[in-house]
Amino acid sequence: MDVSFIVLAVVITALVFDFTNGFHDTANAMATSIATGALKPRVAVAISAVLNLCGAFLSTAVAKTISGGLVDDTKITPAVIFGGLVAAIVWNMLTWLVGLPSSSSHALFGGLIGAVWIAAGADAVHFSVLVSKILLPALTSPVLAGVVALIGTYLVYKMTHSAAKKSVDAGFRFGQTISASVVSLAHGTSDGQKTMGIITLLLITSGHLSPGSGPPLWVITACAVVLATGTYLGGWRIIRTMGHGLAEIEPPQGFAAETTSSVVLLTSAHMGFPLSTTQVCTGSILGAGLGRKLAQVRWTVARRMVLAWAFTVPAAATLGGLSGRVADSGNGGVAVVCGALVVAVLAIYTISRRDVVSAANVNHPVHRLPALTV
Repeated sequence: MDVSFIVLAVVITALVFDFTNGFHDTANAMATSIATGALKPRVAVAISAVLNLCGAFLSTAVAKTISGGLVDDTKITPAVIFGGLVAAIVWNMLTWLVGLPSSSSHALFGGLIGAVWIAAGADAVHFSVLVSKILLPALTSPVLAGVVALIGTYLVYKMTHSAAKKSVDAGFRFGQTISASVVSLAHGTSDGQKTMGIITLLLITSGHLSPGSGPPLWVITACAVVLATGTYLGGWRIIRTMGHGLAEIEPPQGFAAETTSSVVLLTSAHMGFPLSTTQVCTGSILGAGLGRKLAQVRWTVARRMVLAWAFTVPAAATLGGLSGRVADSGNGGVAVVCGALVVAVLAIYTISRRDVVSAANVNHPVHRLPALTV
């Protein structure tokens, strides 16, 4: 196989994934601020894009976990990495279409693990790293974020119960402009590194970097710019789900949820734990919803989201294994997988135009999402 061709194909595909990661995960930082009116939709995604760009330069610990810890880089090929990326892109697009905030991170890990497993066997996957740095944090981080946000929300309402609601809401809307910005910075620090790690892994397996290397500056810059561009487009479908479909959110709750998410994400990023931003922010929103008396939490939506989380890794792994097997057959196989990816993305986009969600209607009521009073 022509190594230069496949390396170029994987770099481009990795950046496409980074782009989908941006618009898929904009909701994590800005959904609650948009829902409470703290920020106008277009202003919110512009701020988020700039801070995602800045955040991507703050750390490379997560990138090194992916490039040097998750799989055995001596047993895989660039075509295998390509297959994993294709799976992650398709899963991101499908969940965006139905407005479910699944984890882009777990789609990427699942696709990569499936492709590597099929191509090189189970020994090529470092399951101890998978469990300790991905699966266990995935189980604990939403719960931790939810509990902290619940306590924070309860305390906020307790301390401000005698103040005028109008002035309290105004103050916390201002606070949300800061807390949401920090979440965007944290998202850039965490998620920007995941694509950096994949491209670095590619460069190591293709002989362009020595084992154990960190991401070069051009990789960091490219990933940061593409992530920010995707973020600016705004994943309005998922923003609507997280801002209105999951819980009734007022400005104090939004502030508590965003502050909790930013602390958890920034801490984990600098420790090298590739947490799912989606899961952390969802846990925070649910906790904030439960922390206010008589708030509404839509458990039906929450259950759908948890099911999507549960299926993300196995679904992406299956698709990644199939894509990687075809791509590993040669340049023709890579071309076939590329063609299938383009067709799938165009089909999903075409279907999405039947029910357009944009900055203009993202705050419209979601009538089809049932609520349960807590």
